[in-house]
Amino acid sequence: MTKIVVTAEVRPSEDESKVLTAIANFFDYEKITKEKRGDYIVVIVEESRTLKSLQKFHDALREEKILDVARKYLRKGISDNSISFMLHKQAAAIGVISFVDDERESPLGPISFYIEHKNPNEVVDWLAPRTAKGHPLWENKIPED
Repeated sequence: MTKIVVTAEVRPSEDESKVLTAIANFFDYEKITKEKRGDYIVVIVEESRTLKSLQKFHDALREEKILDVARKYLRKGISDNSISFMLHKQAAAIGVISFVDDERESPLGPISFYIEHKNPNEVVDWLAPRTAKGHPLWENKIPED
């Protein structure tokens, strides 16, 4: 079974619609909830049960020609049957993928992705296949959910 959860904080100085747009640049959700943390911070939680919701992310990795870097970050984020990674929220707001290693690298907080799938390596191979001279060696079909 596939489950994708994307979360992002909305800080007091941020416009919630811009945070939603930053996520929507790379992810199509099926369900959205908002949680309040403390007095000021709202956390947006978007969920999907299909890898098709990551198609925009898949396409953007190719448009930006960052498959090698993406593959490194995605593989580093594999644990059991899941993949976790973070994107810089301000870069995502303008439609640019920028991976971050630590939450502090994104001053307003990152966009966090959690992908649960029976075979995370297949997901990585679909999103960011191996390359030669910057071009994919193959294109895999989207793994079954």
